[in-house]
Amino acid sequence: MPRLFRSAWSEVLIYLFRRPPALQLAALCWRDGSAGREILLVTSSNGRWILPKGWPISGLDGRETALREAWEEAGVRQGIAAALPIASFNCKKINDHGQARPCLVQVYPVEVTETVAEYPESEMRERRWVSTSEALELVDEPGLRSLIHGYAQAA
Repeated sequence: MPRLFRSAWSEVLIYLFRRPPALQLAALCWRDGSAGREILLVTSSNGRWILPKGWPISGLDGRETALREAWEEAGVRQGIAAALPIASFNCKKINDHGQARPCLVQVYPVEVTETVAEYPESEMRERRWVSTSEALELVDEPGLRSLIHGYAQAA
């Protein structure tokens, strides 16, 4: 009986101290260019190449949040977003104090029909349309690389 009690108690402790991953929503913005399928990447606050993504927004569903992030971070004025995410990946979000928090990023594909030069974060971010092979070279987040590789295979 004591072993069963210890086992149950350890499960409770693990649950209490393990925080579930935070949710972020991303837009995999794409278009068909002259050389084939292209993906829109943006720089993060520390210069890494990523997809436009952010925290859930009250009053918006996942698709709408992904579109909002595509507008704010990449200047996507018009696009057609899928109703459901095509994939997700795990990553770590580093806060201003250097603490890492696990995140689950759900990714919505967005077929981009119009971008503009001036958008809310145009002064803070670089954006670049790239082939899927170039995206694989630029992105260093393993989960995002895997997602792009799978997307390239399916496209």
